[in-house]
Amino acid sequence: MLKLLNSLTLLSYPFRIFFLACGIYAICIIAAWLAILLGTLNLPLAWTPVYWHSHEMIFGVVTAAICGFLLTAMCNWTGAQPLQGLGLLGLVSLWIAGRVVMWMGSHLPAELVILVDAIFLPIVTAYVSYILLRHNNKRNLILAAILTLLSLCNLAMHAGAYTNNVYWLWAGETSALGLIALIMVIIAGRIIPLFTINGLRSTGYAVETIKNSSLFSTLSIASTALLIPLNFFTQYPTVIGVVALSAAVINGVRLAQWASLATKHEPLLWILHLGYAWIVIALLLKSMAAFNVWISPSVWQHALGLGAMSSLILGMMTRVSLGHTGRPLRLPRFGMVIYLAISAAAIARLLVALSWIDFRIGLIVTTIAWIIAFGLFTIIFYPILTKPRL
Repeated sequence: MLKLLNSLTLLSYPFRIFFLACGIYAICIIAAWLAILLGTLNLPLAWTPVYWHSHEMIFGVVTAAICGFLLTAMCNWTGAQPLQGLGLLGLVSLWIAGRVVMWMGSHLPAELVILVDAIFLPIVTAYVSYILLRHNNKRNLILAAILTLLSLCNLAMHAGAYTNNVYWLWAGETSALGLIALIMVIIAGRIIPLFTINGLRSTGYAVETIKNSSLFSTLSIASTALLIPLNFFTQYPTVIGVVALSAAVINGVRLAQWASLATKHEPLLWILHLGYAWIVIALLLKSMAAFNVWISPSVWQHALGLGAMSSLILGMMTRVSLGHTGRPLRLPRFGMVIYLAISAAAIARLLVALSWIDFRIGLIVTTIAWIIAFGLFTIIFYPILTKPRL
């Protein structure tokens, strides 16, 4: 049995099964959410639908993508063998179990729901920490620290649901979004300039003009991280607004150093630049909300979630899937539709959040575009993720 599991291509590398799970679950969660909003689906949820949806987007969809990428990238960073076979199947099974109990929470003891859903991230964190320490890769321990805090955010949301305390639900959700934004700033800041230089070198572009300033890297990480604790100081909105605006400007300058316009003919590159641009937009919107300028506090969350997170997730999943299976770094047929659809979903959802278009129509458009994006990813990349490396 063990030999059979180890021989399965889908269980040979973490990115394969986690990326596929991410694509499938992204379709399920957004379709169910729209059906709940339209009153056509009644799930046995133990949570209020709004926070259930938020939790599953963060700790279901996003964590699957993070684990697929991080557990794969660690092998490059450390030279360690990938988690595979029975161990990988066990980890994925924990993630699936968490999704199951969250969908049928009212039929289960609350303590069981908490235990099953909350155990996944700590185990991932322990494994990541073990591999990094074993191979003396201390530089990336910051990611293990962020995963630890993300685990606490999950527990905070569960505590809020268990005690009917909305504050803890809000605190866990908001902090988790901030931590994921921090992960994106760290990881994207490392790979986007490198991928851009490698991708544009063959075109004759003067790649030496592409910079990755250590100063702006440090400032972008620091300013984005500072916003996480500041979220709790709601009595000082001006401070939050100033820091968010500073983070937006710093990250914007950082992005400007990466020659984004030169990537317009390279989809695998421009989707990553666009994803980072959405981080800048989200930070600007957060600043505007803090200064009480035209928009509600929730608008920046949609720009961050559907704009930055979704664009970077799909951008990274497509690129990693191609590169790590030995295929040319060229989008398969209809692959461009994935990027266009997720961009349309992000824009439509932002317009809904700003109350610039009808709520019902906007959500339907968002859902259709989202399902097209993740549905096409799943269909196109299923054979790539399940077949041996070329």
